[in-house]
Amino acid sequence: MDLKEIQNLIKFVANSGVAEVKLEMDDIKITIRTTLEGNSDTTYVQQMPSQTPFQQALAPQPVAPVASAPVAVEEDSKFITIKSPIIGTFYRKPSPDKAMFVEVGTTIGKGDVLCVIEAMKLFNEIESEVSGKIVKILVDDMSPVEFDQPLFLVDPS
Repeated sequence: MDLKEIQNLIKFVANSGVAEVKLEMDDIKITIRTTLEGNSDTTYVQQMPSQTPFQQALAPQPVAPVASAPVAVEEDSKFITIKSPIIGTFYRKPSPDKAMFVEVGTTIGKGDVLCVIEAMKLFNEIESEVSGKIVKILVDDMSPVEFDQPLFLVDPS
């Protein structure tokens, strides 16, 4: 793991709202603790014997597309809210040179890919569980998102 990857990990953890993350790989052990106020990050990097097997204290991230984004119906409107099933970075395009997955006004069906969320260098496709029309996109492209954060408003009619 090089310095840039460690710095990206620190930024990711700081933006995610997680209090502590421990990561152990072959010859390196990293512990990142953040304060609730966001004033300081503490990072410990420690060399370990190279015979230590790979261990990762973080929850395993899904490699396959995430097929079930949480969906909630808002009580005061007819729209359905599609929420993020994981913490990560929200992308509206599959790659920088490709078109957006969906725009406001796009008609979607069950299983359509709405966006990609990157978590720990894994890109997870977020698929719709509902059919309808995209009314509003609630997150900016390349923004960090939290678990259960609203991403899209869908009109199911």
